[in-house]
Amino acid sequence: MSFIAKKCGIQLQPPSIVLIYEDQAKNNIRKRIMPVRNFSKYSDCSRAAEQLKNNPRHKIYLEGVSMEQLQKLHSLLRGHLGGQSLIQSLEQIQLKEIIDPEENLNKLDDKELAKRKKIMDEIFEKNRKKKDDPDFVYNVEVDFPQDEELESCGWDADSDDEF
Repeated sequence: MSFIAKKCGIQLQPPSIVLIYEDQAKNNIRKRIMPVRNFSKYSDCSRAAEQLKNNPRHKIYLEGVSMEQLQKLHSLLRGHLGGQSLIQSLEQIQLKEIIDPEENLNKLDDKELAKRKKIMDEIFEKNRKKKDDPDFVYNVEVDFPQDEELESCGWDADSDDEF
């Protein structure tokens, strides 16, 4: 049996993941409601998403749904259980996906650093120009204006005296 996921969302009461999918054998659209059990405002969203995706009852239906999307949906459910509105939960999820250029990545632990790198890779792939793109130009040369006088670097000025 092959199923193609079309839409995936949440139902707040009772807490559930809702999947709209197409059954290719019968060529019809169906809806599957997967209840999220033993989930509280203190639960780990990535672990809950992994358990749902690996559940034998739901595994074949969730093949077309990414783990990131399931984690985001669980984060929305956790925010609702914690008393946040849907808008507040969505804003909180979007803040996690933004990279602060002033943030010192050297101070992050390995798990957080891996998350930041994954976000940066996704942003890079989204913005990358490919050969098939209509606005792709090979060997672009850009001249930057130099209206102001170039500043000399002070860090290497003293190094001549040491040798």
